[in-house]
Amino acid sequence: MEFLAEYGIFLAKAVTIVIAIIIVIGSIVALGGKNKKSIEGHIEITNISEDLADIKEGMLEEVLSEDEYKTLQKNKKKTEKADKKAKAKKLKADKKIKKSSSDKEIKTEIDSDKNIEMSDADIETESSAKAENSKTEISEETEQESHRVFVINFDGDVEASAVENLREEITAIISIADPKDEVVVCLESPGGMVHSYGLAASQLTRIKAANLKLVIVVDQVAASGGYMMACVGDEILAAPFAILGSIGVVAELPNFHRLLKHNKVDYEQHTAGEFKRTITMFSENTEAGRKKFKQELEETHDLFKSFIAENRPSLDIDKVATGEHWYGTQALDLGLIDGITTSDDYIVKASENNQVFEISYQIKKPFSERFSFSVQSTIEKAFLSVWKKNIESRLFK
Repeated sequence: MEFLAEYGIFLAKAVTIVIAIIIVIGSIVALGGKNKKSIEGHIEITNISEDLADIKEGMLEEVLSEDEYKTLQKNKKKTEKADKKAKAKKLKADKKIKKSSSDKEIKTEIDSDKNIEMSDADIETESSAKAENSKTEISEETEQESHRVFVINFDGDVEASAVENLREEITAIISIADPKDEVVVCLESPGGMVHSYGLAASQLTRIKAANLKLVIVVDQVAASGGYMMACVGDEILAAPFAILGSIGVVAELPNFHRLLKHNKVDYEQHTAGEFKRTITMFSENTEAGRKKFKQELEETHDLFKSFIAENRPSLDIDKVATGEHWYGTQALDLGLIDGITTSDDYIVKASENNQVFEISYQIKKPFSERFSFSVQSTIEKAFLSVWKKNIESRLFK
């Protein structure tokens, strides 16, 4: 017993020394980090199409016999070669058509110089016809071409803090995207602060302003401010049991006035302006203040409804703006969404004929922040481990 007691004291001292060293190192690193400029983030691009192709290839190699796999590879090479030849042939034909069109235009100009008697109306008609034919050719060519699909992930909290990354990702996409390209936002958010989600929704409107198709896909939840973002999309898709809607405004505030009064504690608040403060946590709230606060909530709700009605004019806004939420299949019936699917299904399908890229903005955190986070995570894991063991011991006794 004496040995165990001495060992316990030694262990306690050792743990104390280690913790002290960690605190000192953490403090030094933190102080050093304050003098350094914040490290800029960077855009990371993942080719989802290639990743999916690699997965498929790996699966086929495993499940097929050696002969079957070799045959498949041979057929694949033949198909690729044929596609490459067809594209080259099409490109050559397009060049000939363009050259022929150019020669015709030159000839027309010469003829127009010779035929001075041609009226201005005839010239205008001929030019319009050529322009229309040219547009038709370009349109057909565009339809045949595959387009790029850019995928963004938005995981929203109460403050919509992910908007900082979102704005960088959207800027990067807009800088290179063509009108035929598409942006898919995998959105997850239960909502939060009005002004924060208003900014997040405004970021999504930048995509539409750049004439890019915007598709919103919700796997779990897009409620309140989350739905405010979703409604900006040209198309909203959701999983069958995803939660959508909650088009309402809520505010909750505890009041400790009676507790302070009971303990004979005075609290003073001085304002300039009748409604600088409507209801507070520590002062005695008045009926006039409550009425004004309720009015402000209604005004915010009206703005919320107007924004959704503007982006989804076919939606019966009075029917759905009750603060209620619905699951995916119900939301489809109400017109809150346009289809039922998951983000995985949509992206896999898009990868069949198009190049799909995931765009994410990453910020490399300084060592001091990563170190403190690591220590915090270790403590949390240790606490959770003890808590779980305690619960399990109670359950299985």
